[in-house]
Amino acid sequence: MTKQRLLDRFVPAHYDLYLDINRATKSIQGRTTVTGEAKAAHIALNQKFLNVTAVSVDGTAVPFDLDAEKETLEIDLPTAGTVTVVIDYNTRLTDTMMGIYPSYYQVDGQKKQLIGTQFETTFARQAFPCVDEPAAKATFALAIKYDEQPGETIIANMPEDHETAGVHYFQPTVKMSTYLVAFAFGEMQKQVTTTKSGVQVGVFATQAHQAKELTFALDIAKRAIEFYEDFYQTPYPLPHSWQLALPDFSAGAMENWGLVTYREAYLLVDPDNAALETKRVVATVITHELAHQWFGDLVTMNWWDNLWLNESFANMMEYVALDALEPTWHVWEMFQTSEAPMALQRDATDGVQSVHVAVEDPREIDAIFDGAIVYAKGSRLLVMVRALIGDQALRTGLKNYFAAHQYGNAKGQDLWQALGEAAGLDIGAIMHAWLEQPGYPVVEAKVVDGHLQLSQQQFFIGDGNEQGRRWPLPLNANFTAPQLMETASLDLGDYAGLRQAAGAPLRLNVGNAAHYIVKYDQTLLTDLLDHLTELDAIAQLQLLQDLRLLAEARQISYAQLAGWLPRFKASQSAIVIEALYQIANGLKDFVTPQTAAEKVLKGYFGQLSQQQAARLGWVKQAGEGIDDELMRPTVLAAALYAEDPAALAAAHTLFTQTPAAELPADVRALVLTNELRHFGDEALFQTLLAAYRQTSDPAYKKDLTAALTKVDNPTWLKQLVDHFEDAATIKPQDLRAWYRGVLANPVGQQLAWDWLRQEWGWLDATVGGDMEFATFITVTARLFHTRQRQTEFSAFFAPKVNTPGLTREIEMDIKVVASKTALVEAEATAVQAAVAAVVD
Repeated sequence: MTKQRLLDRFVPAHYDLYLDINRATKSIQGRTTVTGEAKAAHIALNQKFLNVTAVSVDGTAVPFDLDAEKETLEIDLPTAGTVTVVIDYNTRLTDTMMGIYPSYYQVDGQKKQLIGTQFETTFARQAFPCVDEPAAKATFALAIKYDEQPGETIIANMPEDHETAGVHYFQPTVKMSTYLVAFAFGEMQKQVTTTKSGVQVGVFATQAHQAKELTFALDIAKRAIEFYEDFYQTPYPLPHSWQLALPDFSAGAMENWGLVTYREAYLLVDPDNAALETKRVVATVITHELAHQWFGDLVTMNWWDNLWLNESFANMMEYVALDALEPTWHVWEMFQTSEAPMALQRDATDGVQSVHVAVEDPREIDAIFDGAIVYAKGSRLLVMVRALIGDQALRTGLKNYFAAHQYGNAKGQDLWQALGEAAGLDIGAIMHAWLEQPGYPVVEAKVVDGHLQLSQQQFFIGDGNEQGRRWPLPLNANFTAPQLMETASLDLGDYAGLRQAAGAPLRLNVGNAAHYIVKYDQTLLTDLLDHLTELDAIAQLQLLQDLRLLAEARQISYAQLAGWLPRFKASQSAIVIEALYQIANGLKDFVTPQTAAEKVLKGYFGQLSQQQAARLGWVKQAGEGIDDELMRPTVLAAALYAEDPAALAAAHTLFTQTPAAELPADVRALVLTNELRHFGDEALFQTLLAAYRQTSDPAYKKDLTAALTKVDNPTWLKQLVDHFEDAATIKPQDLRAWYRGVLANPVGQQLAWDWLRQEWGWLDATVGGDMEFATFITVTARLFHTRQRQTEFSAFFAPKVNTPGLTREIEMDIKVVASKTALVEAEATAVQAAVAAVVD
């Protein structure tokens, strides 16, 4: 049964929003005038934390009531029909990075504020009364007054129309959802350009940044809009597209229509010293948000259970777009090392949500923004669809989808219908199992009595409740095989004949586009390993990825895996090297820090990294390829862990020759870490901590966080933990990275874990309700792997399991810690022996 929505009783058509905002007193005086169709004489609008002082309907005061639990303003009307409701209220600026809130920053030591908004998911109701549901689309006319100072700017979804008596009036928006309304004001610098079709594109930031930091984003944004207009065959429907960097921002970015907001780290780039990886990440965030301007904004999911319709699609399109804009950046390889493993890891834990998930309670809605499922898994599924139907059908289907649903709402069915009609395939039937069922299968390939046989079964890491789920699997085989495997098992026939005809080892899921893994029997695996150098980079990465997951599920031995890794160490592919070291770093769980076993493991890392570290060096070389540039930090991190004398000395020399902020961005964090651990003193620690407070360069801040949290001095680490609640040093938006860094440090783990348990109430009050709050639990679970930590983790979090928005995360992460603990206890001895055998 579908829960009744406020939209069932009142359909808004237009809002006039008047806001008078005073930063000094943190107060907001508001008047909302909404015209719409009342289907009953009693209607309700959403509100949260609003002090409503008067409500009138068509000029007459009417009774009203506030329901804090339901987050509603209940209104009695004289009669149903077309009505104009006027609501006077007041509220306050928040400090939670939700609703209307201040961002804090400094310029030349002077503290300043930039006011911005964050209304997704259900925070528009904290700014103005509204039907705060995605399907309640209306037009919005903003009128904003504020304690304006000379040199300040105000921007919003639409261009400013005029200013009268200090009130800024903006052109009415097109029909859109409440969560996409946005505005910002304060001192800002900007850079603006125009697309081929006449859309104004701008990048805005505070004066704390150098002008050159805006140029990269401006170029990407302009070209992205031009690409999407062509690919979607649908014009960008607004006069401008502003990109705004907010100093305080809880998410990565937000696709407000016409005014996209970003965390500074995901928009601003120093073009003179930026790692390619940073450029790729920033560019994909921009292309993701601009994909939403059509997919999410022009056509919006009908309700939050179809969130994937927004996010999965934008997540795929960010790569499609950037690959077209910067083909030499190999962004689909980036997809293979970020989205694919994230989705496969998370989706293997029993209890994980499906991509399409039922949700009602506002406190639960934020919890479904699971990056690994709604974003990463969902985008993998759409990549699978794209591979099945091809780009021509995709583009035709999308054009028809936008035409049919523009300025309205849609469900998953609508997308599958449009794509299916364009491709002549029943896409909905294929995708139903993938969207509605959690998890994914492992396909077992084995030779039995000379026949090649395949079977599928749901894959679990840790305990799993086998429910007989099945999926239609695109086999994408290099042997003769059906396009789809829709049964539990399949006999492909005579293996020897198939192998001879193919002239290569069996491979399934070629290209790693489909969401499953493969377990090859010993015959087939040996064949693959014997022909390793003939496999392309994605095939090698995929082999490592699948073997790692199988080892974590204890379907193969982790010790075997440790023995195979040296076969991959000389690869010239960055994605293979990244997959290799993901497994190698996982081996650290099987040794206790500062023991003989760890010393042997460091020798193992030396064997893996020494030749590559010497070849690559610490500084980019003239004429080197993209793979060398991307793998350098991965290889050198391994060399530092191995305590390779040449690597340690070279990093120290580089530090002595270059100011810290000007170190090459791709290795800066490593150089600083090395200096602090092996050559640094209290003065250097304090200097770098002060640099973190003072710099406005988000990439440098990230590197300083990484280095400072890796120190092995307990006194210094205690100082860092003491700053966790000091927003002047560590902003709440950045706290999770600091917490995780200290927790991952064996010397600091107890300090960080004690802090989390003692200060949970403070953390909840500071970032609770934020969609990233639950990830403090996630990052903790990913690092714990001992019986003691398992007991402590369960003891602390199990009593909190019924907290709205945290239930699924706690239930899953208790299983994650338990399965990892069991794996380490079962295999530590064998893994240590395998590592020692390589070193010997």
